[in-house]
Amino acid sequence: MNDEAQDIQPPSSPGEASSRPEPVNEPAAAKRKRGKAGAKAAAAAIEARIGYKFGDSGLLATAFTHVSALKPATRHRADSYQRLEFLGDHVLGLVVSDMLYRAYPRADEGELSKRLADLVRKESCSDVAKSLGLLDDIKLGAVGAGAGARLRKAVLGDICEAVIGAIYLDGGYAAAVQFVERNWTERMRKPRRPLRDPKTVLQEWAQGKGLPTPVYREVERTGPHHDPQFRVAVDLPGLAPAEGVGGSKRAAEKVAASVMIAREGVVGGSNDG
Repeated sequence: MNDEAQDIQPPSSPGEASSRPEPVNEPAAAKRKRGKAGAKAAAAAIEARIGYKFGDSGLLATAFTHVSALKPATRHRADSYQRLEFLGDHVLGLVVSDMLYRAYPRADEGELSKRLADLVRKESCSDVAKSLGLLDDIKLGAVGAGAGARLRKAVLGDICEAVIGAIYLDGGYAAAVQFVERNWTERMRKPRRPLRDPKTVLQEWAQGKGLPTPVYREVERTGPHHDPQFRVAVDLPGLAPAEGVGGSKRAAEKVAASVMIAREGVVGGSNDG
C-alpha cells in the first residue's frame, strides 16, 4: 500500500469501476485534473458529515494526514495533523469548560473538573470521530492492511481534535464552538459515569510514566476557623503544578489532582466496573 493509495477518495457506487474504466495512456494533465476533482468531491463529503465548509481546503487535508503519509524526502511532522491536534485539544477544553460552567451553575470546581476530564479524554473524541464516520478518511503511509486499520483506530481521537483545530483556524472561535456544541452537548447532559478517586488515578498514571508519587502542598488557607478554604498544589517532576481549592485539605487535593488529570489528558479516570 503506498501513500497515493491512502489519499481520501470519493464514495463510489456499485459497478462504478467497470462502467468507468481507467483511461488508457491518459495525458498527465488530464490525470491530475481528474485527481483534483476526486479529492474535491471527497473533501465535500467530509465537510457535509462534520457540518462545516472550509475556505482553506488545505487545513482539512492536513487534519487527516498522518505523518507516515508524508513523502520521506520532505517529511516534516508539522505537515501532519499533529499541530492542529495540539490546537484543537485546547480549543475543545475551553469550549467544553464554558459549556459545563453554563449548564451546571451549582457545580463546584471539583465537579466541573471531573466532568471536563471525562468529556475531553481521547476515548470521547474517538467516539465523536466514529459517529461522524471519519475512520476511513485518515491518510496513512505504506503500512499493511491490518496495521493500517489498527493505526486508524488509534489516531481517531487525535484526528477529531485536529478537525477542531482546523475549524478554529479557518472559521474562528464561533465556528469551533458550533462544532463542539453539536457533538458534545448530548454527551454532556448524560449522567456522568462515576470517576475513581482522582488522587489514585494521578498516582497510577505517574507510576506508569516512571514518575515519583505526586506531592501535595498547602499553598494558602483562608476564611474563618469554622469555615476554612484550602488552596493546595500538586507537584510532579517535569510538569507545571496544578492547584485546587476546597473546604478541607483532602477536598482541595482531589480538585488539584482532577485539574492535572484534565490538563494532561490522563486516560483511565472512569470507573467502568
